Order: sequence, then C-alpha cells, then structure tokens
Amino acid sequence: MIALLSLVIWLYLVLLHGRFWSSGPELRPATAASAVALPDIDVIVPARDEVATIGPVIASLLAQDYAGKFRVILVDDNSTDGTAAAAGISPRLQILRGQPKPTGWSGKLWALAQGVAASSAPVLLFTDADIVHDARHLATLVARLDEPRVELVSEMVRLNCTSLPERALVPAFVYFFQMLYPFASVNNPRSKVAGAAGGTVLVRKQALDRIGGIEAIKSALIDDCTLARAIKRIGPLYLGHSGLASSVRPYPRFADIWNMIARTAFTQLRCSLLLLVLTLIGLTVVWLVPVGALVFGTGWIRASGAAACVLAAASYVPTLLRYERSPLWAVALPLIALFYMAATVGSAVKHWFGSGSQWKNRAYG
Repeated sequence: MIALLSLVIWLYLVLLHGRFWSSGPELRPATAASAVALPDIDVIVPARDEVATIGPVIASLLAQDYAGKFRVILVDDNSTDGTAAAAGISPRLQILRGQPKPTGWSGKLWALAQGVAASSAPVLLFTDADIVHDARHLATLVARLDEPRVELVSEMVRLNCTSLPERALVPAFVYFFQMLYPFASVNNPRSKVAGAAGGTVLVRKQALDRIGGIEAIKSALIDDCTLARAIKRIGPLYLGHSGLASSVRPYPRFADIWNMIARTAFTQLRCSLLLLVLTLIGLTVVWLVPVGALVFGTGWIRASGAAACVLAAASYVPTLLRYERSPLWAVALPLIALFYMAATVGSAVKHWFGSGSQWKNRAYG
C-alpha cells in the first residue's frame, strides 16, 4: 500500500502540482522601449565580505541598457575585506556604510532596509552581491512589471554549475525549489502559493510600503519567500527563470552545498521537531519507497515502484537540460534527495546543539 501511495503522490505531482517540472517560464529579453513606462529605479545590493565578486556584479548593473533613470545603492554591511573599494566609482553608484545590526533583524534585511531608506525611486530592484546581469536584464524585468501588472517580479537566476558537487547537486536545488513553489501556482492570482528567488526581486515601492516595509519581515531568514507571501496578499506576483542573470558564487566542495542547505532548512520547517519528522516520512515515501519497491518488490508492488521512479526521473529531465546536464543524472535523483534529507537533519542538529543559522560570521540562534 505504501508503494501504491507513492505512485499516487507522483501522479498528483506530475499532473496537478502546477507543472513544477516544466522548468519555466522565462522572460524574453527586452529593451527599454518594450516597457509600458520607464520608472526611476534604485538597485539595492546588500554586501558583506564580497570582495571576490562585487566588482563584476556592480559593473554589470551600471552597464544596464535602460532608458529610464536608475542608480545602484551598495550597502556595505560592515565588510572587513575591502568590498566597498572593490566596487569601483561611478556617478550612478552610491555606497552606504552599513550601521550596526539591531537586535531582531537578519543581516541581509537590515542592509536592504538601509538601502530602501536612502531610495527615492518608485521601483526597487533587490539583487545579491554574487549575481552578474546581462545589459538587457533591468529593461526585461521592468517590461514584465506592467504586462500584465504585478507588484513584484522575481527570477531564479542561473546558479554556478561547474565543479563536480555543483553538477551533481545544484540542478536538484532548483528542481526542489520548483517543487516547493510551483512557478505557475505562484503566478496564479487565485492561488495562495507565493515564492520568490532572492537573487532578483523587482518590487514596487508602494507595495512595499503597504505591507509595512522591510521592517515587517525584519527577522526572516528566508527573506525572499517571506516577502513574496506578504506582497501576494495585496497583489499578484511573477516568478520565473532567468536567462539574463547568473550567480558567480562557487560551491567547489560537497560540504559547501551541505552548509548552504543546512543554513535555512530547519528554519523552513519553523524549527519544529514534529514538522521535521513528518517531512522526513513524506520524503521517504516520495523518494526512497519507489526505489525499494522496484528493487525488492514483486508483482504490482514492483510495477508501482517502477512507475513512480519513471515519473520522478522524467520530471527532473527539463531542469537537467536547463543546466546542460545529461538526462542520465535523473537516475541519481533518489540519492541526491537523500543528501538533501541528511542536510535537513544536519540543520536541525545544528539548531539544537550548535549556534543555529549562521551566515557571514553571524549567528541567528
């Protein structure tokens, strides 16, 4: 019966779960002339100890082919490695020295709040200090803001996928994100599903003010999806994949990806032991039971396991193709899922016996 349940779950996921597997949509590149309006834009980049990436990131933002007025606000969050100096100098670049983080704020959101306070533009672009942008990216995002009108536009940028750990695990990270937040459901105003990818978030300042500003979500460690949930209560969202922005942050070791997952995995479960146990049971049914049924079962049990395995593998192929990986990697998906499950448990153990979530030499308890 568990094998049959697993198959039913996979039939639901593939047929009724917002086409999460489709690895879309993706905006067509646009020029400034494609936009209905050309609002002033402030691009806010929070950065803490990002000297290795900040130069090309800021250069790509300053080179945007956008006919409206825009500027880049770099919030240097008390870096110790010369991040601000590495950003360069430009009339369009304003560098803010971040103030000490107050109690109750996450570091990134405190930096964003300072950038928003220094802004006077009606539209804001939040982007990370490791994202390099094609010159057409800003115009493309603005064009989508109005056709049809949404309050927030976000994109899952292309992640680094060069080292062996990245090739093995990064496409799955994107795939699992799509499974948690099916883009079609996020983009459906009638659906309560809300999500965003923090590397690229274009938001109307008026919408941000209506939810109470950054301060309304100040303690969120998963800030992008928390912001999306708040914004969707007042208006529609757009979430898609980007062909015009990519992350240059490397993850050369398996331990680097483990730490990236463990940083917020237990937070996603609201630090609840019950939710952790239920999640592990659910993931076991989804990922491990089909393999067990296929290998050790007989008759209809083996057939159910085989069908579930085929559906799971097939659903992963579009994401693999997006990252130019062989479809044969789909065979390893249960093992990859096991890695993510173990990292989630590691996140809980770190929370209970360690310092909890940490990022950029900050601990969040």
